[in-house]
Amino acid sequence: MTNEWCGWLDATERALYGPEGFYTRPGGRGPADHFRTSVHASPRYADAVAQLLCRVDEALGRPDELALLDVGAGRGELLKGVLGALPDAVGARVRPYAVERAARPAGLDARIEWRAELPAPGSLTGLLFANEWLDNVPVDVVETDAEGVPRRVLVRADGTERLGEPVDGPDAEWLNRWWTSSKAPGAASDTAGSPGLRAEIGRPRDAAWARAVRTLRSGLAVAVDYAHDRSDRPLFGTLTGFREGREVTPVPDGGCDITAHVALDACAGPTAELLTQREALHALGVDGRRPPLALASTDPAAYVRALGAAGAAAELTDPAGLGAFGWLLEPVGGTCTGLLTT
Repeated sequence: MTNEWCGWLDATERALYGPEGFYTRPGGRGPADHFRTSVHASPRYADAVAQLLCRVDEALGRPDELALLDVGAGRGELLKGVLGALPDAVGARVRPYAVERAARPAGLDARIEWRAELPAPGSLTGLLFANEWLDNVPVDVVETDAEGVPRRVLVRADGTERLGEPVDGPDAEWLNRWWTSSKAPGAASDTAGSPGLRAEIGRPRDAAWARAVRTLRSGLAVAVDYAHDRSDRPLFGTLTGFREGREVTPVPDGGCDITAHVALDACAGPTAELLTQREALHALGVDGRRPPLALASTDPAAYVRALGAAGAAAELTDPAGLGAFGWLLEPVGGTCTGLLTT
């Protein structure tokens, strides 16, 4: 890794996806060794995505070929779980794709097509699912200087930072439109000019999501991620790192994951719906309520199984944890609307 000054977008791109990047270095460990997502927390998450795919299939009229596209697929854990949870009648028609810049893992189900890039626009019919992908799409960071001027934050591979040029052009326009006016660096408010306020410029994520949605000819695109909205943007940004299960200082040297929460409201198209994970999973039948105690007397083994499932569901839907994640649902083609209406 070079130690030249550059913006966080370029530094993160190199640190995560370069030849010796965190995700792409040969023989590198998978994401599950460094952080725990909903996919790793419980198989009930894959069961819920399988249920959603079945609803998409029905809404589409049960096409001869049903695409399941996992963007940011890691080591293929979600696809493996979903394929195992599908009814035979649906599974026989599913064409699974994994989009991931790391190499294909050994032993992966031969049915899964592994790709480094998205398929062509308008080429698929089915469900696109992106679990904690957008938070790893690199972004630049902005900070207000001592005079209240928003400047791009420059960084070196060792994590040292300094302020660069003032932000202008489309990036400044994005900040003015999408970062809360009272908190955006450089915005006209009592707090905005305060030195040290930070923001992440989400334009690359908006573009990445729009390109992903265009992959579908018809169906549903879903993004699930750490999120915030315009009413509650963080004053000091959310850029952070993860290594071996612990949150660490983000250093763009290839030794840790680098992530920032996503402005999902900025990504959303005009027909999109925004839900919390708790709301979405409840609509898909993931319920954290304990089984009736009477079951322990009539069928102790079933009670133990149900209790374990309830515990897993409770973790996935915890409003103070994974349940607070944002779900962005974007229907394509006019058929897959209201699939999570309760």
